[in-house]
Amino acid sequence: MAENNKPIANPMVVLREEFDDWALLFDPDTNDIFTIDPVSVFIWKRLDGKHITEDIVKELKPVCDGVPEDAPRHIDDFLQDLVKHGLAGYEMKK
Repeated sequence: MAENNKPIANPMVVLREEFDDWALLFDPDTNDIFTIDPVSVFIWKRLDGKHITEDIVKELKPVCDGVPEDAPRHIDDFLQDLVKHGLAGYEMKK
């Protein structure tokens, strides 16, 4: 089995949207809470195992002003943090 490059949110993690589009991610397995900003919420909602980083960047550009050229690197860093904390992963292909 090999990893694909389409991240998927941990289905046990709860997204709770707060004021001004900020949100909390709650991991019931660890009782950890993580705050995420509006761009991170946008990304989180696309962690369905169908989007690669480039897809997310393409969808982000029309709704967010000033998306930097190095946005893919920032998104990949964010995804790595999510994976490190058990909040997301990659579906395994057979």
